Amino acid sequence: MADIDSGSESSTPRKRADARRNQKTLLDAAAAAFLASGVDTPVRDIAAKAGVGVGTIYRHFPTRADLIVAVYRHQVEACAEAGPTLLANSSTPHAALAQWINLFVDFLVTKHGLAEALQSDNPTFETLHAYFLDRLVPVCARLLDAAATAGEIRPGTDAYELMRGVGNLCIGAGNTPRYDARRMVDLLIAGLRHH
Repeated sequence: MADIDSGSESSTPRKRADARRNQKTLLDAAAAAFLASGVDTPVRDIAAKAGVGVGTIYRHFPTRADLIVAVYRHQVEACAEAGPTLLANSSTPHAALAQWINLFVDFLVTKHGLAEALQSDNPTFETLHAYFLDRLVPVCARLLDAAATAGEIRPGTDAYELMRGVGNLCIGAGNTPRYDARRMVDLLIAGLRHH
């Protein structure tokens, strides 16, 4: 009896890890499909890209809105989790800040169709903006504080204002070939440095 119990206990965490990996694969596939074709991409295309059946997607995400919310949260979490890692592994806090802002730009310019979905009347989307701010503003603030403490940037830069400015620079990034949002954001981040 002890062997059966210990065997089932060891397989349970493995299944949970497998389930998390599978969900990450599915959300990454959905994010890539949304980027390529927008949030109205057929579920069968997302399922094929993830290597799962359509039923698997519907079992986890009964509505398209549920899937959109999950993709959005998945991308926000990836951006939030990157901040401390970059701070620990970059040569300087300013370098970590610049790399994190680049990830943030990627998030903003690649959420193709999410902005329109998030502005819909669907109540599923109502809390996402607050979630976005709650998760990402503190990460940006920590990076800004570290760079200011290191004497690399001017102190007193507000994380929300910086993120809002970056967001404004990214508006229309894919619509105008002569406009390079990333270059403009790089100039903004360079402008934070002490001269």
